[in-house]
Amino acid sequence: MSRITCIKRLRDCGIFKDFTWPSDLPKFGRYNLIYGWNGTGKTTLSRILRYMEKRTVPVGEITVEVDGKDIQHSDFTNITVPIRVFNREFREDSVFPFGGGDLPPIFVLGAESVEKQKEVERLKRDRKEAEAKLNLARSARQKTERDFDQFCIDRAKTIKETLRSSGQNRYNNYDKSDFRGDAEKMVRAGNAEAHLLNDEERGKLLAQHHATPKPKLKEVSYSLPDFEAIHDSLSRLLRTTVVSAAIESLKNDSELAAWTRNGLRLHRDRKSDRCLFCEQPLPKDRLAALEAHFSAQYEKFMENLDQFIRDLQACLKQVSELQLPHKTELYDDLAVEYEAAEAKLREVLSSTSAFLNDAVKALEEKKHRVFEQVGTMLQLPEIDAEAVEKLNAVICKHNRACDEFQTRVDEARERLAHHMIAEALEEFVRLWDAVQQTTNQVQETEKKVKQLKDEISKLEREIVEHRRPAEELNEELRKYLGHDELRLEIKDAGYTITRAGKPAQALSEGEMTAIALLYFLKSLNDRQFDFKNGVVVLDDPVSSLDANALYLAFGFIRDRTKEAGQLIILTHNFTFFRQVRNWFHHLKGQNKKDINQRPARFYMLECAHDQNGRCAGVRLLDPLLEQYESEYHYLYACVYRASIEKKPAELEKNYVLPNMARRLMEAFLAFRQPQASGELWQQMQGVAFDETKKQRILRFLHTYSHSTGFGEPEHDPSLLAEAGEVLKDLLELMKTQDKDHFDAMEALVNQQISNEDDEWW
Repeated sequence: MSRITCIKRLRDCGIFKDFTWPSDLPKFGRYNLIYGWNGTGKTTLSRILRYMEKRTVPVGEITVEVDGKDIQHSDFTNITVPIRVFNREFREDSVFPFGGGDLPPIFVLGAESVEKQKEVERLKRDRKEAEAKLNLARSARQKTERDFDQFCIDRAKTIKETLRSSGQNRYNNYDKSDFRGDAEKMVRAGNAEAHLLNDEERGKLLAQHHATPKPKLKEVSYSLPDFEAIHDSLSRLLRTTVVSAAIESLKNDSELAAWTRNGLRLHRDRKSDRCLFCEQPLPKDRLAALEAHFSAQYEKFMENLDQFIRDLQACLKQVSELQLPHKTELYDDLAVEYEAAEAKLREVLSSTSAFLNDAVKALEEKKHRVFEQVGTMLQLPEIDAEAVEKLNAVICKHNRACDEFQTRVDEARERLAHHMIAEALEEFVRLWDAVQQTTNQVQETEKKVKQLKDEISKLEREIVEHRRPAEELNEELRKYLGHDELRLEIKDAGYTITRAGKPAQALSEGEMTAIALLYFLKSLNDRQFDFKNGVVVLDDPVSSLDANALYLAFGFIRDRTKEAGQLIILTHNFTFFRQVRNWFHHLKGQNKKDINQRPARFYMLECAHDQNGRCAGVRLLDPLLEQYESEYHYLYACVYRASIEKKPAELEKNYVLPNMARRLMEAFLAFRQPQASGELWQQMQGVAFDETKKQRILRFLHTYSHSTGFGEPEHDPSLLAEAGEVLKDLLELMKTQDKDHFDAMEALVNQQISNEDDEWW
């Protein structure tokens, strides 16, 4: 059972500017009566409770304590407390909406539908279990969706951070939707393995991704020597000998022979017959012998050797002067391939240089041994004849990359992205399958819940009826109004109000109140409301009713609400208040000393003034209102207490006194001056009392009892400070008119004050 414990906090809610439930004020019981004059906040309280019924968020700051738990106004949309509120809004919204309309139906169970109802109850239990499973399935789906979504976010973020760059780039704004779309395409294609990269491939592609544009490079222009031709020519020259009249000493001494050969050339060129070294005449036979030794064949052979040497040295120069690009001039992803090709070419060039140098050495040695055959140990080098082409192939790749730089970078990013997606694809599929599985579970459970709801609805359509409530309402209206002109007729899925068989027009306030109240009380039996565990609220249910109708209405209310889980009644009508009070006083357990153990609680609304205007509050009902049969006792007690205050009351508290004093004076004079009807001043004319004091009393009552503001300068709120003295004059007037009555009332109030001092309550 859910019960409203108290209205814990109200701020900026109508006349409740800043109200907090007092700590010493007992909380609501099962039965609750709240008394308050018009303008003290009853309508505001009933509206707050109707907001709870309608599950809408009200204006202002509100905290309602339900079963000891605080519920904020923002949580009203989720409240589960079963509650029905009768107030002006109920009458206007549900019974007599603006512009007219039919009443909603009240559904009850027919006696012949018991078995079907049992089946409905069984199906409802099944539906409850299915709904519980549905909630679990939805929670599981939400979790798998969150996991899948977070996975896509994380993977997309990794790809974005890896592949972002300046300028336009698809991956600069790569998000979870892009990742999910690309991954789904890869799943459909079934080619994830083809997109995986090894470390070397990934490194190259990352280098391409980070690359900046570079200039093109010239290819290496170099052809390797014909090693076989060189080897063959060298072998042939080394085997060749010079046949001549050789001088033995020159033949066996190559250095001397070379020196002599150069000297012979100098003597011949200068046509000298003297030795250029010692300046002695040369013997005739000596020059002839030397000429014979260095014959034309000898000279020719030596020239061939020198020429061959020069040719080989030219090849060596080509090798030494060959310039290769530095690896930094190529794109980073080609660096490894270029380094390998460059190393191979340099190895080839080194072998070429060694071969040529060895050939030159062999020829130099042959020049000293021209008269004999010389063998050679020189071997052909084992080299990669395509080394230059391979190096140039890498350079060509670089040049093509220059031409296709952006395309190449885009392709590198695409391959890297596909690689990262392929790496994550297994987990992507696992999480996606989990989402699909939980989604299927939700759909299956939703289907089951819908099936159960449809079956329940079908059975309920067969067993529920709203004809019987209409017939019962018509009988109650007849008893209530004393005639059967007004009736509720079945119309579609509701009721329409008719008068003498025709749509009713121009209903009186009393008729509308009667129909609205009876309809509300009947609706408490609606199968959609848990009456015995619910909260029933009635705000001024007898408004606009005459005395006879009021007593009849009270009888209906007591009969229809006594079994409610909790009942809250608000009223300003003292006659109705007295009826409800007496009912509550006779409840079982109401005489217990501890108020918290009593089934019924009594409260009253009070309205005071402060710097912000009127402000309402809730307190315990004044004992005089609870114990006596007249509001007159309470008014007299309030005026009497104010008149005997030892110290001046706060100005704001005095604002309520003129209205109380006026109502007290009107009631007293109505009895004392029954012949003087009309305005209060007319009644005062027949009272024998000090004229100055009478005028003072009238001025006080007329000035402050019916206004909340002051439009005339003489209406100074500070004059309320005179309230105590004016009220003394008023009580003195009553005493002069009826001393016995005054003495009895004074004794009664003093006894009540004494009880309060002794903590009677």
